[in-house]
Amino acid sequence: MTLRSIAASALSIPFKLTFRHAAAARAATQALWVVAEGEDGARGFGEGCPREYVTDESVASAQRFVDAHRAAWLAEIRDVPSLRDWVRDHRSEIDANPAAWTAVELAVLDLLGRQQRKALEPLLGLPPLGGRFRYTAVLGDAAPAAFAAELARYRQAGFRDFKVKLAGGAARDSAKVRALEAAGIAPQSVRADANNLWQGQEAAIEALRALRFPFFAVEEPLQAADYAGMAGIADALDAKIILDESMARPAQLDALPAPASRWLVNLRVSKMGGALRSLEFLDRARQHGAGIIVGAHVGETSVLTRAALAVASAAGDSLVAQEGAFGTHLLERDVAEPPLMFGAGGVLDTDAFPALDAPGLGLEIREAA
Repeated sequence: MTLRSIAASALSIPFKLTFRHAAAARAATQALWVVAEGEDGARGFGEGCPREYVTDESVASAQRFVDAHRAAWLAEIRDVPSLRDWVRDHRSEIDANPAAWTAVELAVLDLLGRQQRKALEPLLGLPPLGGRFRYTAVLGDAAPAAFAAELARYRQAGFRDFKVKLAGGAARDSAKVRALEAAGIAPQSVRADANNLWQGQEAAIEALRALRFPFFAVEEPLQAADYAGMAGIADALDAKIILDESMARPAQLDALPAPASRWLVNLRVSKMGGALRSLEFLDRARQHGAGIIVGAHVGETSVLTRAALAVASAAGDSLVAQEGAFGTHLLERDVAEPPLMFGAGGVLDTDAFPALDAPGLGLEIREAA
């Protein structure tokens, strides 16, 4: 394959509602959209979600990264082995620009798959995609009445697993857990996401105990990479700790205090720096003994949902939960038609999307994207 062009632009799609958590409030996507074109005119499409508070990236910095490396990619990337070589040889650059590289890598993989008549999994040497994937209901930081209404909609839709965004206000967070209790939802089905809310271990333990709701796991309760403090919270509350902002590179796994069974990693493709690096991290995490949650940034489109499905499938028994696949449940429109998203019960059944076996990502991208 010969790459003719790689074009990058901002992608902003309004949400149907504003989503809030302790680190941000968002009413539209914040994404980098990349189109890779071959000499034969075939095109592949990629998406990355730069986040200042996660990867220290912006859409503008992501576009600068593409501008800086475009010529090298056009000259050096011809197939999957040369793509892997670029990832291996430019680890530090991708570490600093993971979402930007994700968009480029997915566009190139989509193009390669289309040209070689291979779906994503066989292109990467993985077993074919199949089966059913069950997603988590994610409840943002809303006022009590709005929270209860959103919870009721998820319950009516048949969701079984829930993730609740905490904001630190005792009354507001307490109203959330009381709504969960009133709905008859068992704590073992609920994860709390604090988005690096508390400064110290004792403050986090006190606040979480005051809620009187033994969450199955707590995500990022302290400042990023405070592994010792988070291990103390796990022990005090008998809960697992989910690492998101604190875990983006395989070497960070070696810093986790034992036992490995207390740790879950929120593996987001855009945060990790693409599908290839996500699969590499997955292998290391499984060797380490940590569980995996295949997560998503709020507002991802079908492109990142498709990439995450490959990772979730590869995770096998290490997969504890899966997030994302909201499609037009959240977005005013998606880049793909039909959008790749969960249905009743939060389940995405691959049999309902036969195009997933098609070459590349298997998505029909709207021209307007």
